[in-house]
Amino acid sequence: MISLEIPAPPISGFSLGGLVIHFYAICVLAGIVVAAWLSRKRFAARGGDTDRFDSAVFIIVIAGIIGARLYHVITDYQLYFGPGRNPWQALNIRNGGLGIWGGVMVGALAAWLVCRRYRLDFPAFADTLAPGLLFAQAIGRLGNWFNQELFGRPTDLPWGLYVDPQYRPVGYESYDTFQPTFAYEMVWNTIGGFVLLWAESRFKLGRGKLFSCYVLWYTFGRFFIEAVRIDPVNHVGGWRVNSYVSVICFVGALVLLIWQLRKRPGVMLWPFGFPAAGAGLAPARPRAEKSL
Repeated sequence: MISLEIPAPPISGFSLGGLVIHFYAICVLAGIVVAAWLSRKRFAARGGDTDRFDSAVFIIVIAGIIGARLYHVITDYQLYFGPGRNPWQALNIRNGGLGIWGGVMVGALAAWLVCRRYRLDFPAFADTLAPGLLFAQAIGRLGNWFNQELFGRPTDLPWGLYVDPQYRPVGYESYDTFQPTFAYEMVWNTIGGFVLLWAESRFKLGRGKLFSCYVLWYTFGRFFIEAVRIDPVNHVGGWRVNSYVSVICFVGALVLLIWQLRKRPGVMLWPFGFPAAGAGLAPARPRAEKSL
């Protein structure tokens, strides 16, 4: 059998003028840049002012990072508070520790406030961001490999992830290779990003429906990936907290999508104004196009 074993990263960062730069942070930032680039193009194609988008996305990114860190600290509070712990480490995100749930929730709140401020259609704006979010999450997961964290149970599969001894959880010290859950989520999210782009065009998924599909896709995969992970987290009734969040968000998004399909069919063409110059679209008044 051909071995596709994923090696442990040789380094997790580098020093620049006395400042340690972690690859985890670089991966997160790279994901943000890719998502912002794609979403900006989509926003412009829908008649949006790119300067206004840049201002909005800056606020949303900051809010999302704060929310992601808050979620991680709250759900894994034992890592930062209690005997022998340093509470100030709760502010240190360079070594990992961002909860996507908090990032999406706080980022969505910020997006809603920004849309009210700039008089933008919030569901359409959320749809504009949806595919880029999955690509950003895929790239960001690579940072977990550099940190040697959030891997799954021990495995003998040919694509097992080798983990250096100092990063193996208590009780798993004798195992060398583990399920590369970071890679599973990278693949799942990348496929999901392309699926959303295809589905948006094929089924005319607009007016908030594409964002609902984003939540459905991500939470479905995350539930099963979460079941494989062995990193120490809080459990309730034998389930990891994130497993409950996945189920709740999936059901909520499914109910919302059903309502949207019944009450808000079609997609709003150019919801942010007229098409950008050179976008290849003929000017027209914003209107709702029925689903195919």
